[in-house]
Amino acid sequence: MDFQEVINYFEEIQDENIVNSNKRFAIGCEHSYGIKLPVIRKLAKEIGKDHNLAVKLWNHTYHESHLLATMIEQKEKVTSKQLDEWVDSFYSWDIVDQACINLLVDLPEARDNIFVWYESDKEFVKRTAFSLIAVIAVHDKKADAEDFDKYFPLIKKASFDNRNFVKKSVNWALRQIGKRDAECNKKALKVAYEISEIDDKTCKWISSNAIRELESEKVQKRLS
Repeated sequence: MDFQEVINYFEEIQDENIVNSNKRFAIGCEHSYGIKLPVIRKLAKEIGKDHNLAVKLWNHTYHESHLLATMIEQKEKVTSKQLDEWVDSFYSWDIVDQACINLLVDLPEARDNIFVWYESDKEFVKRTAFSLIAVIAVHDKKADAEDFDKYFPLIKKASFDNRNFVKKSVNWALRQIGKRDAECNKKALKVAYEISEIDDKTCKWISSNAIRELESEKVQKRLS
């Protein structure tokens, strides 16, 4: 399937009702067809990996073309310039999270850039750092508990950021690390309690939410 065939398909099944619904959840951008994620995922499987098509779809600047681009991009062909340009242009929490799940988690350079992105003034660039930590915690089964120690200082430093999509990703990262295994749980809870001692509303929210889940009977039973 080439670029024009994809766009023709998107135009054929576009749904304004979905566009409006997505807006209520802060999903999408100025240009959107209104197509549900499972439909895009199915299309991605049919297409397979295709770097050239992914770049064309990203440059098309529609929300669904961006999502599809992250799914079909070939990780070995992503350049530093492309990675910087894509992340710098993120505009929605779902494009951040999908990019992390579909592509960035498999890019060593993206993992290195966590230590750059977490200091960004841009809300969605900063979210990328912590969403990627969360995704690594879920999907990287080969990582040891010690591999996540380097992220705790970042989480503590960012726990003051009260921007909605940043604080939620910081909380997500802390919770996902703490649900990997018993050792990670102990370390994440220690950090959460340290954050809870800070006299700051956002810190209190992040820590209390994390502590509640990480100490829950469900999580503790699974880890034991």
